Amino acid sequence: METESVQRAGVREWIGLAALALPAMLVIMDMSVLHLALPTLSRDLEPSGAQLLWITDVYGFVIAGAMITMGTLGDRIGRRRMLMIGAVAFGLASVLAAYAPTAETLIVARALLGLAGAVLGPSTLSLISAMFHDAEQRSFAITVWMTSFMLGGAVGPLVGGVLLEAFWWGSVFLVAVPVMVFLLVVGPMVLPEVRDPDAGRLDLTSAAMSLAAILLVVFGVKEFAGEGVARLPLLSLVLGLVIGVLFVVRQRRLVEPLLDLKLFANRGFSVSLGTLTLTVVFMLGSQFLIAQYIQMVIGMEPLESAVWSLPMVVSGTIAMFVAQGVAARVGKAYVFGAGLVIAAVGFTVLAQVDSGSGIGTVVTAASLLFAGLMPVSSLGIGMIVDAAPPERAGSAAAVGETTQELGGALGIAVLGSVLNVAYHRGMSGSVPDGVPVSARETVTDSLPAALEAAGRLPRETGGQLVAVARESFAQGLAWIAMGAVPVMLALAVTATLLLRNVGRADVDDVGGAEGEGVNAAEAVRGREGEAGAAGGTGRSASTAGTRGP
Repeated sequence: METESVQRAGVREWIGLAALALPAMLVIMDMSVLHLALPTLSRDLEPSGAQLLWITDVYGFVIAGAMITMGTLGDRIGRRRMLMIGAVAFGLASVLAAYAPTAETLIVARALLGLAGAVLGPSTLSLISAMFHDAEQRSFAITVWMTSFMLGGAVGPLVGGVLLEAFWWGSVFLVAVPVMVFLLVVGPMVLPEVRDPDAGRLDLTSAAMSLAAILLVVFGVKEFAGEGVARLPLLSLVLGLVIGVLFVVRQRRLVEPLLDLKLFANRGFSVSLGTLTLTVVFMLGSQFLIAQYIQMVIGMEPLESAVWSLPMVVSGTIAMFVAQGVAARVGKAYVFGAGLVIAAVGFTVLAQVDSGSGIGTVVTAASLLFAGLMPVSSLGIGMIVDAAPPERAGSAAAVGETTQELGGALGIAVLGSVLNVAYHRGMSGSVPDGVPVSARETVTDSLPAALEAAGRLPRETGGQLVAVARESFAQGLAWIAMGAVPVMLALAVTATLLLRNVGRADVDDVGGAEGEGVNAAEAVRGREGEAGAAGGTGRSASTAGTRGP
């Protein structure tokens, strides 16, 4: 049988996985680790409101915009080489950020960190595809990678809080330095070098177009979330979409495109990508809103709120490891469906919250959400990478990670905007009589504004305002949760039906060509990769002569 020739991973590959998981954790951690440091940072650097916004957002903007370019570049010059370049750049940019003397310097440092993060991200994920030839081991390795990715977002505020208790705000950036040194020392010894031997030159015009399109779209949706419908975010969004369409047209005409659009003809790739996008939108969008609820409705401090966020990540992590074993037996499509149904149950619980709900209800709902959606994210990323030819894994990984970045921005923007509308409606006609006319418009805009205004009012009036504002926010969150339930159920049915015959080689030990809707490239991967012949003519062809020492 072909499956007997599978080259299973050994100690070297598992050490390599540890070396890849750490930078993946740091890339996402740097998005949240700064949040608790903003008050002390503001006192030291005295940034303007616009500068403070750029300090917070420019990191994610640049990561999302540069990911596809860096993933494709890694396919061309070597993924391990790109990883080493990214490690050096991330370490140096972290030091620059830690000791930034001005707000302008910190903005530049954060932008450089984003560029380095865009180099690290697709390199870590695509190397996993080259290191783990056995389908079951590769699925487990991607689950470990995804766990480190999610843990980075959860432990970022905790790490920041602990460091700020003893050191200055810049210390939150220095955590990355020893990890990058470890990667530079260990990486060349345990990681293979993989590249596309037939890669052409990098199309710089396409690279600039992809960066501009994604930056403009992300900026537009973020501004919509904060400012509502306005000329600048609308112009940014439209211009970004236009450039994105022109980018697609250009890729169709190029012999060596920056993004291989043929990947989207693969059902496993395109359906997984669409499911992943919606999953991340609801997962990260609801996480953002739940964190606000815990802090501003229940009244917990940021560090305490971060501690209460750990149960949701733990439940999601356990579910991911269970799901990858179940998927090997029944197929990934049915795990997708089951996960989305569990998420629907979580949203049903979340729909019951009000301003008087305790932390138990919210944590239970969040834990169910993450237990359902994190396995979908993990398996979706795996299917996206596996659907691509081995030499294009870096490009596919970059598309998957860019989707996560965009999905996160869209989730926060769209769900945040819906909540703002619901809050405004809830507050209309409900503001206590004692609130001055000059403050009425402000307190109906957002819950933070209402809480701040309440502190300047007489005790009784302030207490009434707080109660009304918190109830309006909680009601908006409940409405969003109720609306998410049918979306999750519809997505569960759609994903299960469209993916149920994709990649059945993993389950049935037969060639991938038997699956309905699997194109020729996927059939080859089904026979040579997923079914276990990666040690033969499939993956080994792309890595022969390129492995490191």
